[in-house]
Amino acid sequence: MEKPYVVGIDIGGQTAKIGLVDARGNVLVQTVIKSNDTDNYEIFIDNLCDAVKKMLGTEYSLQQVKGIGIGAPNGNYYKGTIENAVNLTFGGPRVIPFAETMSKKIGLPVRLTNDANAAAVGEMTYGAARGMKNFIMITLGTGVGSGIVVGGYVLYGHDGFAGELGHVTMVRKNGRLCGCGKTGCLEAYASATGVARTARELLEATDRKSVLRDLPAESITSKDVFEAAMEGDELAKEIFTFTGTMLGEALADFIAFSSPEAIVLFGGLTRSGDLIMKPVVESMNNNVMPQWRNKIKVVFSQLKESDAAILGASALAWEVKED
Repeated sequence: MEKPYVVGIDIGGQTAKIGLVDARGNVLVQTVIKSNDTDNYEIFIDNLCDAVKKMLGTEYSLQQVKGIGIGAPNGNYYKGTIENAVNLTFGGPRVIPFAETMSKKIGLPVRLTNDANAAAVGEMTYGAARGMKNFIMITLGTGVGSGIVVGGYVLYGHDGFAGELGHVTMVRKNGRLCGCGKTGCLEAYASATGVARTARELLEATDRKSVLRDLPAESITSKDVFEAAMEGDELAKEIFTFTGTMLGEALADFIAFSSPEAIVLFGGLTRSGDLIMKPVVESMNNNVMPQWRNKIKVVFSQLKESDAAILGASALAWEVKED
Protein backbone atom coordinates (compact mmCIF):
# COMPACT_ATOMS: atom_id res chain seq x y z
CA MET A 1 0.00 0.00 0.00
CA GLU A 2 1.16 3.52 -0.79
CA LYS A 3 2.26 5.46 2.29
CA PRO A 4 1.77 9.15 1.45
CA TYR A 5 1.72 10.50 5.01
CA VAL A 6 3.88 10.84 8.10
CA VAL A 7 3.05 11.84 11.67
CA GLY A 8 4.94 14.62 13.44
CA ILE A 9 4.86 14.95 17.23
CA ASP A 10 6.13 17.88 19.31
CA ILE A 11 6.50 17.00 23.00
CA GLY A 12 6.64 19.95 25.39
CA GLY A 13 6.55 20.37 29.15
CA GLN A 14 2.77 20.88 29.24
CA THR A 15 1.38 19.36 26.04
CA ALA A 16 2.21 17.15 23.09
CA LYS A 17 1.08 18.38 19.65
CA ILE A 18 0.42 15.74 17.00
CA GLY A 19 -0.13 16.24 13.27
CA LEU A 20 -0.58 14.21 10.09
CA VAL A 21 1.59 15.65 7.30
CA ASP A 22 1.64 15.02 3.55
CA ALA A 23 4.63 15.19 1.21
CA ARG A 24 4.02 18.88 0.48
CA GLY A 25 4.26 19.84 4.13
CA ASN A 26 0.54 20.34 4.70
CA VAL A 27 -0.63 19.54 8.24
CA LEU A 28 -3.87 17.77 7.35
CA VAL A 29 -5.22 17.08 10.83
CA GLN A 30 -3.81 17.68 14.28
CA THR A 31 -4.57 17.20 17.93
CA VAL A 32 -3.13 17.98 21.36
CA ILE A 33 -2.84 15.94 24.55
CA LYS A 34 -1.41 16.70 27.98
CA SER A 35 2.17 15.66 28.62
CA ASN A 36 2.24 16.52 32.32
CA ASP A 37 -0.49 14.28 33.74
CA THR A 38 1.64 11.17 34.37
CA ASP A 39 5.16 10.41 35.55
CA ASN A 40 5.11 7.03 33.81
CA TYR A 41 6.53 7.30 30.29
CA GLU A 42 4.85 4.09 29.12
CA ILE A 43 1.44 5.43 30.08
CA PHE A 44 2.24 8.65 28.23
CA ILE A 45 3.28 6.67 25.14
CA ASP A 46 0.02 4.70 25.35
CA ASN A 47 -1.83 8.03 25.45
CA LEU A 48 0.16 9.23 22.41
CA CYS A 49 -0.64 6.08 20.42
CA ASP A 50 -4.34 6.38 21.26
CA ALA A 51 -4.30 10.06 20.24
CA VAL A 52 -2.64 9.27 16.89
CA LYS A 53 -5.25 6.62 16.07
CA LYS A 54 -8.13 8.86 17.14
CA MET A 55 -6.72 11.75 15.08
CA LEU A 56 -6.55 9.58 11.94
CA GLY A 57 -10.21 8.73 12.43
CA THR A 58 -11.98 7.02 9.55
CA GLU A 59 -10.51 9.19 6.79
CA TYR A 60 -6.92 7.99 7.24
CA SER A 61 -5.29 4.78 8.49
CA LEU A 62 -2.02 3.68 10.07
CA GLN A 63 -1.36 1.64 6.93
CA GLN A 64 -1.01 4.93 5.00
CA VAL A 65 1.59 6.32 7.43
CA LYS A 66 5.25 5.84 6.54
CA GLY A 67 6.53 6.63 10.01
CA ILE A 68 6.48 8.92 13.02
CA GLY A 69 8.94 11.73 13.78
CA ILE A 70 9.19 13.18 17.29
CA GLY A 71 10.75 16.35 18.67
CA ALA A 72 11.30 16.20 22.44
CA PRO A 73 13.42 17.94 25.08
CA ASN A 74 16.78 16.17 25.42
CA GLY A 75 15.91 13.89 22.53
CA ASN A 76 18.89 11.93 21.20
CA TYR A 77 18.81 11.68 17.41
CA TYR A 78 21.25 8.78 17.30
CA LYS A 79 19.68 6.58 19.97
CA GLY A 80 16.00 7.58 19.87
CA THR A 81 16.11 8.21 23.61
CA ILE A 82 14.98 11.03 25.87
CA GLU A 83 17.70 11.59 28.46
CA ASN A 84 17.62 13.55 31.71
CA ALA A 85 14.67 15.67 30.58
CA VAL A 86 13.99 17.61 33.77
CA ASN A 87 11.24 19.72 32.14
CA LEU A 88 9.11 16.65 31.42
CA THR A 89 6.89 15.17 34.15
CA PHE A 90 7.67 11.65 32.92
CA GLY A 91 11.34 12.51 32.35
CA GLY A 92 13.82 13.10 35.16
CA PRO A 93 17.37 11.82 35.63
CA ARG A 94 17.09 8.72 33.46
CA VAL A 95 17.33 7.44 29.88
CA ILE A 96 13.98 6.61 28.27
CA PRO A 97 13.98 4.35 25.18
CA PHE A 98 11.15 6.42 23.75
CA ALA A 99 11.34 5.73 20.00
CA GLU A 100 11.83 1.98 20.44
CA THR A 101 8.97 1.72 22.94
CA MET A 102 6.53 3.71 20.85
CA SER A 103 7.47 1.83 17.67
CA LYS A 104 6.65 -1.49 19.33
CA LYS A 105 3.33 -0.19 20.66
CA ILE A 106 2.05 1.41 17.45
CA GLY A 107 3.70 -0.80 14.84
CA LEU A 108 5.41 1.99 12.87
CA PRO A 109 9.02 3.20 12.56
CA VAL A 110 9.71 6.08 14.96
CA ARG A 111 12.52 8.64 14.75
CA LEU A 112 13.27 11.19 17.46
CA THR A 113 15.33 14.34 17.92
CA ASN A 114 15.61 17.36 20.19
CA ASP A 115 12.51 19.57 19.98
CA ALA A 116 14.50 22.67 19.02
CA ASN A 117 16.31 20.74 16.27
CA ALA A 118 12.92 19.64 14.95
CA ALA A 119 11.71 23.24 14.94
CA ALA A 120 14.89 24.27 13.07
CA VAL A 121 14.23 21.69 10.36
CA GLY A 122 10.64 22.92 10.06
CA GLU A 123 11.78 26.53 9.78
CA MET A 124 14.47 25.67 7.21
CA THR A 125 12.00 23.77 5.07
CA TYR A 126 8.86 25.88 5.35
CA GLY A 127 9.52 29.12 7.25
CA ALA A 128 11.75 32.13 7.86
CA ALA A 129 14.96 30.13 7.26
CA ARG A 130 13.85 28.69 3.91
CA GLY A 131 16.86 28.63 1.61
CA MET A 132 19.32 29.32 4.42
CA LYS A 133 22.23 26.95 5.01
CA ASN A 134 23.56 28.53 8.22
CA PHE A 135 21.32 29.74 11.01
CA ILE A 136 20.52 29.24 14.67
CA MET A 137 17.02 28.51 15.95
CA ILE A 138 16.33 29.66 19.51
CA THR A 139 13.15 28.42 21.18
CA LEU A 140 11.86 30.58 24.01
CA GLY A 141 9.25 28.69 25.97
CA THR A 142 9.20 26.95 29.35
CA GLY A 143 12.93 26.57 28.75
CA VAL A 144 15.42 27.83 26.16
CA GLY A 145 16.26 25.39 23.39
CA SER A 146 18.32 25.71 20.23
CA GLY A 147 18.95 24.08 16.90
CA ILE A 148 22.16 24.91 15.03
CA VAL A 149 22.22 24.48 11.26
CA VAL A 150 25.62 24.53 9.52
CA GLY A 151 25.98 24.00 5.80
CA GLY A 152 22.35 22.93 5.54
CA TYR A 153 22.62 20.22 8.20
CA VAL A 154 21.51 20.18 11.83
CA LEU A 155 24.53 19.96 14.12
CA TYR A 156 24.13 16.93 16.39
CA GLY A 157 27.68 16.44 17.66
CA HIS A 158 29.26 13.09 18.43
CA ASP A 159 26.64 12.05 20.99
CA GLY A 160 23.48 13.63 19.57
CA PHE A 161 23.20 16.47 22.10
CA ALA A 162 24.94 19.39 20.39
CA GLY A 163 23.20 22.73 20.66
CA GLU A 164 22.17 23.02 24.31
CA LEU A 165 22.66 26.78 24.17
CA GLY A 166 20.05 27.36 26.86
CA HIS A 167 22.56 25.99 29.34
CA VAL A 168 25.53 28.21 28.65
CA THR A 169 26.45 30.05 31.83
CA MET A 170 25.46 33.72 31.80
CA VAL A 171 25.89 34.53 35.49
CA ARG A 172 29.04 33.06 37.04
CA LYS A 173 28.48 34.12 40.64
CA ASN A 174 25.23 33.74 42.56
CA GLY A 175 23.32 32.74 39.44
CA ARG A 176 19.83 31.32 39.56
CA LEU A 177 19.40 27.58 39.95
CA CYS A 178 18.40 26.05 36.63
CA GLY A 179 16.27 22.94 36.18
CA CYS A 180 19.34 21.15 34.80
CA GLY A 181 21.06 21.44 38.21
CA LYS A 182 23.55 24.12 37.17
CA THR A 183 23.38 27.77 38.19
CA GLY A 184 23.37 30.88 36.04
CA CYS A 185 22.13 29.23 32.82
CA LEU A 186 20.59 31.36 30.07
CA GLU A 187 17.39 29.31 30.44
CA ALA A 188 16.97 30.53 34.02
CA TYR A 189 16.71 34.11 32.72
CA ALA A 190 15.55 34.19 29.09
CA SER A 191 12.72 31.64 29.19
CA ALA A 192 9.08 32.37 29.99
CA THR A 193 9.68 31.04 33.49
CA GLY A 194 12.81 33.21 33.70
CA VAL A 195 10.74 36.32 32.95
CA ALA A 196 8.39 35.42 35.80
CA ARG A 197 11.37 34.87 38.14
CA THR A 198 12.80 38.27 37.22
CA ALA A 199 9.45 39.85 38.01
CA ARG A 200 9.30 38.24 41.44
CA GLU A 201 12.89 39.25 42.22
CA LEU A 202 12.33 42.90 41.24
CA LEU A 203 9.06 43.13 43.15
CA GLU A 204 10.77 41.78 46.25
CA ALA A 205 13.92 43.89 45.90
CA THR A 206 12.20 47.22 45.24
CA ASP A 207 9.11 49.15 46.33
CA ARG A 208 8.41 50.52 42.85
CA LYS A 209 4.81 50.79 41.73
CA SER A 210 3.57 48.09 39.38
CA VAL A 211 0.25 46.47 38.55
CA LEU A 212 2.08 43.18 39.06
CA ARG A 213 1.86 43.83 42.80
CA ASP A 214 -1.87 43.17 42.54
CA LEU A 215 -1.10 39.52 41.74
CA PRO A 216 0.11 36.80 44.13
CA ALA A 217 3.88 36.74 43.51
CA GLU A 218 4.05 32.96 43.10
CA SER A 219 1.37 32.98 40.38
CA ILE A 220 2.92 35.66 38.12
CA THR A 221 3.54 34.45 34.55
CA SER A 222 5.36 35.93 31.56
CA LYS A 223 1.91 36.65 30.07
CA ASP A 224 1.09 38.81 33.11
CA VAL A 225 4.36 40.72 32.65
CA PHE A 226 3.64 41.20 28.93
CA GLU A 227 0.13 42.53 29.59
CA ALA A 228 1.47 44.91 32.24
CA ALA A 229 4.17 46.16 29.88
CA MET A 230 1.63 46.78 27.12
CA GLU A 231 -0.34 48.91 29.60
CA GLY A 232 2.77 51.04 30.13
CA ASP A 233 3.96 49.51 33.40
CA GLU A 234 7.60 50.65 33.68
CA LEU A 235 8.72 47.77 35.88
CA ALA A 236 7.28 45.24 33.45
CA LYS A 237 9.00 46.96 30.51
CA GLU A 238 12.27 46.88 32.44
CA ILE A 239 11.87 43.12 32.92
CA PHE A 240 11.71 42.61 29.16
CA THR A 241 14.70 44.91 28.65
CA PHE A 242 16.71 42.88 31.16
CA THR A 243 15.66 39.59 29.53
CA GLY A 244 16.34 40.78 25.99
CA THR A 245 19.69 42.25 26.94
CA MET A 246 20.90 38.98 28.43
CA LEU A 247 19.63 36.99 25.45
CA GLY A 248 21.38 39.41 23.08
CA GLU A 249 24.66 38.98 24.95
CA ALA A 250 24.32 35.21 24.56
CA LEU A 251 23.52 35.49 20.84
CA ALA A 252 26.70 37.56 20.33
CA ASP A 253 28.69 34.64 21.71
CA PHE A 254 26.79 32.09 19.61
CA ILE A 255 27.54 34.06 16.44
CA ALA A 256 31.26 33.79 17.15
CA PHE A 257 31.35 30.03 16.70
CA SER A 258 29.04 29.42 13.74
CA SER A 259 28.75 32.76 11.88
CA PRO A 260 25.07 32.29 10.99
CA GLU A 261 23.16 34.20 8.33
CA ALA A 262 20.33 34.67 10.78
CA ILE A 263 18.99 33.82 14.21
CA VAL A 264 15.36 32.72 14.29
CA LEU A 265 13.41 33.22 17.52
CA PHE A 266 10.53 30.85 18.13
CA GLY A 267 8.14 30.05 20.98
CA GLY A 268 5.70 31.66 23.38
CA LEU A 269 7.96 34.49 24.52
CA THR A 270 8.20 35.84 20.96
CA ARG A 271 4.56 36.95 21.25
CA SER A 272 5.91 39.93 23.18
CA GLY A 273 7.20 41.33 19.86
CA ASP A 274 9.35 44.45 20.06
CA LEU A 275 9.40 44.30 23.86
CA ILE A 276 11.86 41.44 23.50
CA MET A 277 13.21 42.01 19.98
CA LYS A 278 14.54 45.56 20.42
CA PRO A 279 16.75 44.87 23.46
CA VAL A 280 17.90 41.57 21.92
CA VAL A 281 19.14 43.19 18.70
CA GLU A 282 20.69 46.18 20.47
CA SER A 283 22.51 44.02 22.99
CA MET A 284 23.66 41.52 20.38
CA ASN A 285 25.17 44.21 18.17
CA ASN A 286 26.79 45.93 21.16
CA ASN A 287 28.55 42.72 22.15
CA VAL A 288 29.37 40.96 18.88
CA MET A 289 32.73 41.28 17.11
CA PRO A 290 32.97 44.13 14.55
CA GLN A 291 32.88 41.88 11.47
CA TRP A 292 29.36 40.71 12.39
CA ARG A 293 27.91 43.95 13.80
CA ASN A 294 24.57 44.89 12.16
CA LYS A 295 25.08 42.02 9.72
CA ILE A 296 23.29 39.07 11.36
CA LYS A 297 19.51 39.10 11.00
CA VAL A 298 17.31 38.32 14.00
CA VAL A 299 13.83 37.29 12.93
CA PHE A 300 10.74 35.73 14.43
CA SER A 301 9.57 32.37 13.16
CA GLN A 302 7.10 32.58 10.28
CA LEU A 303 5.38 29.34 11.19
CA LYS A 304 2.52 28.79 13.58
CA GLU A 305 3.94 27.66 16.88
CA SER A 306 2.31 24.25 16.60
CA ASP A 307 3.20 23.68 12.93
CA ALA A 308 6.94 24.43 13.06
CA ALA A 309 7.86 21.63 15.43
CA ILE A 310 5.31 19.21 13.94
CA LEU A 311 6.66 19.79 10.43
CA GLY A 312 10.27 19.52 11.57
CA ALA A 313 9.61 16.32 13.49
CA SER A 314 7.67 14.88 10.56
CA ALA A 315 10.71 15.41 8.30
CA LEU A 316 12.50 12.72 10.31
CA ALA A 317 9.81 10.23 9.37
CA TRP A 318 10.35 10.77 5.64
CA GLU A 319 13.91 9.47 6.22
CA VAL A 320 12.52 6.05 7.13
CA LYS A 321 13.55 3.42 4.59
CA GLU A 322 10.88 1.16 3.18
CA ASP A 323 11.14 -2.51 4.10
